[in-house]
Amino acid sequence: MSVTLITGGRVVDPANAIDAMADVLLVDGKVEKVAPGIPLPEGAERIDATGLVVAPGLIDLHVHLREPGQTAKETILSGARAAARGGFTTVVCMPNTSPAIDSAATVALIQEKARNAAVRVEVTGALSKGIAGEELASIGSLAKAGVVALTDDGHCIQDNDLMRRALEYARQFGLPVMDHCQDYGLVKDGVMNEGIQSLRLGLKGWPSAGEEMIVARNILLAEQTGTPVHCQHLSAAGSIRLLREAKRRGVPISGEACPHHFTLTDTSIAGSAEFWATDGVDLVRRGVGGPTPPVWPSYHTHFKMNPPLRTAADREAVLEGLVDGTLEIISSDHAPHTESEKDVEFDYAPFGITGLEVELALSLVQLLHTGRLDLSSILAKFTVNPARLLRLSGGRGTLTPGSFGDVTLLDPDAGWVCDRADTESRCRNNPFHGWHLRGRVIRTIVDGRTVFPFPA
Repeated sequence: MSVTLITGGRVVDPANAIDAMADVLLVDGKVEKVAPGIPLPEGAERIDATGLVVAPGLIDLHVHLREPGQTAKETILSGARAAARGGFTTVVCMPNTSPAIDSAATVALIQEKARNAAVRVEVTGALSKGIAGEELASIGSLAKAGVVALTDDGHCIQDNDLMRRALEYARQFGLPVMDHCQDYGLVKDGVMNEGIQSLRLGLKGWPSAGEEMIVARNILLAEQTGTPVHCQHLSAAGSIRLLREAKRRGVPISGEACPHHFTLTDTSIAGSAEFWATDGVDLVRRGVGGPTPPVWPSYHTHFKMNPPLRTAADREAVLEGLVDGTLEIISSDHAPHTESEKDVEFDYAPFGITGLEVELALSLVQLLHTGRLDLSSILAKFTVNPARLLRLSGGRGTLTPGSFGDVTLLDPDAGWVCDRADTESRCRNNPFHGWHLRGRVIRTIVDGRTVFPFPA
């Protein structure tokens, strides 16, 4: 029997409305009890959590682990280590691999490799074959293989009738659909947000309407079919407004935000001097940039992502959506790319940044340490909310007795400086290099055993 007692911490479990000083007892990989003053069982390991927050294991439902086929960028094992370091005990991998995760055989391959991962790895299945948006994937086979959701993330089905049929099939198997909202006819070959900065920099613009159009489509189809649709990495004020109104009407629609979209703006692409002097002024005042704010040149490809960084008004709208509950989930969209891929002209660099190791700190910086949200509300977006959306087994996202013994210990006030070279990921495309952040994971526990700090 393995027994671990976590003592002296502030337990914050949003699912059970707990925010109090208490101990947590883990027995044989499951939560046994949460209460003050639990006696130390004979032979048990004791973890002193004095001064720390003890939370349910964090969940990231939007991660690119790149395996199979793109292991120069990331593997299931390296991505899982990055997740453990970031405090995540469950990650959900996207299907835009090579080959795409559009068959039960590929699902089984990932599940087998994930057996040796530091954290739990759940799999999403593609909506369409080859995520090409032309023909439905074998949704029934994917459901039987154990996928937790369906998505063509990295791509977006443009055929509205095909998307409607995908939702109808998904509903038969009780699977939520997650969608990368991008209208190709509007976005075309844009590489950054369409606006004053794209004009100044001479880069092809990507209008926010290119996201909003698909959000509106998804709302209509979710309402018609009754299938839950989750809009991934929303970045535009109009998208938040559409989502808010639809949720008020009871449409089964939800959305997520990524820390880069509620921290950075398109001014970042004009270079550090422009960003810190304008859209980053408040961050400097709060010490996020440190005594000497980090420096980067204009056209830095680590600030190229999909959807793109948008304006300060859009950033504020995303923050407001998190505060009022329109956006229920925070995710990283962890998307590693090699240095050689990113070290090219802005137009030709791939979209995407890494994020698993910084997303919690950035969220605390922008939401907790500004007083916008309390800690329990923030942690709900990393725990019970994604668990409910994906109907994850084992009571994940909670510390309910009998649930999996997945726990994250964090210090929300700990300061640290982000260094892109100090990472478990295989890639370094992290735009927050040199940033002074506040809030750090101290220990990650999966099935009652510590996976970070990494065992010797």
